[in-house]
Amino acid sequence: MIRDYLEELMRLDRIEALWAFHVAAMAQYGFDRLLYGFTRFRATPHQITEDDFLILSNHDPEYLGPFVERGMYFHAPMVRWSFENVGACSWGWMSENLGAMTPEELRVLEFNRTHGVTAGYSISFKDVSPRSKGAIGLVARPGLIQAEVDDIWDQHGRDILLMNQISHLRITTLPFIGRRTLTPRQREVLEWVGDGKTTQDIASILGVSLATVEKHLRLAREMLEAETTAQAVLKASFQNQIFVVET
Repeated sequence: MIRDYLEELMRLDRIEALWAFHVAAMAQYGFDRLLYGFTRFRATPHQITEDDFLILSNHDPEYLGPFVERGMYFHAPMVRWSFENVGACSWGWMSENLGAMTPEELRVLEFNRTHGVTAGYSISFKDVSPRSKGAIGLVARPGLIQAEVDDIWDQHGRDILLMNQISHLRITTLPFIGRRTLTPRQREVLEWVGDGKTTQDIASILGVSLATVEKHLRLAREMLEAETTAQAVLKASFQNQIFVVET
């Protein structure tokens, strides 16, 4: 199964298709709802803005609205664990640490309980950059208790961990969905800036006026909501919108 999974994962070249494939693969192990997050602008959860991270999930909107869009994840115990650790963790960890949780964290646990998010595993990925952070929460299907999930992990945990680690690495190489898209010319000028070229250099390379290059850079900054061109290059790189082979 692992070989088939990896071959298909490497073939897929769109995040939407890759995510659907990974969701189906995890469901075979009993994890029917997933929540994945990744950022290259690492800070504490409270300091990350919506534009700074990628979120993928097949949770119901009724759950995602409060948890993600309205920021409840700021106080989620397993999110805190993911920012402080690397590896896989049973959600039994929460039961063992109830006495040390804040009132806000306890409210998250109650919210999760009302939505059937009670048993599962979290994986915090090791990234090559100290500024990046990726993690995924695997929620067990209704009816499974944490002890049964731990038994599944004892049998298949190494495979599940490997599959999620590779899917994470693959996701980070693909253009993000739901992002503002640069025009081909905006991508091109940002790529030349990333290569160390000045605006005058870029004008000569492209055979256009200096004002035209500056216009494309200004529009790219506005599109990416970046304050400077350097930040625009960083954001475009984070979103895999530049230096990417077209498929």
